[in-house]
Amino acid sequence: MDMRTTIEGLAEEAERQLHDKTWEPTDADRALAAQAAVDLAAAVGPPDLQQALTPVERLEDLREALAVIAIATARIHGPLAWLLAAASTALAPILHWRALAAEAGHTFGTIEAGPEWYAEAEDAVRRLQAVLAVLGAP
Repeated sequence: MDMRTTIEGLAEEAERQLHDKTWEPTDADRALAAQAAVDLAAAVGPPDLQQALTPVERLEDLREALAVIAIATARIHGPLAWLLAAASTALAPILHWRALAAEAGHTFGTIEAGPEWYAEAEDAVRRLQAVLAVLGAP
């Protein structure tokens, strides 16, 4: 399963729980979700802007998005933490990517990511950002 599909499933589950009122976010959940949504939007911009960046810049932005998710996860408990942790796990392959060519044997197990990988991961981050924005709305 790819990142986009996994994040979409998580987003749908969160939206379903909100709709069915099986998850009633607390004020702390809403505040953290709203801030994380803002921070994710700042990390990964619209597709046309991201595609204009170099691979190094795109990878930096995706790693920043992972940092946003990690920090938010550390600051909350319960369903929102579970959603963020699952999203972090889905996006974890980003940590094994590199944007620079490397000499053989000096890569620490990383692999060069292709443009389609960046696009998929960026779409997944945008979908997570969208569901967090919904969660953060009053």
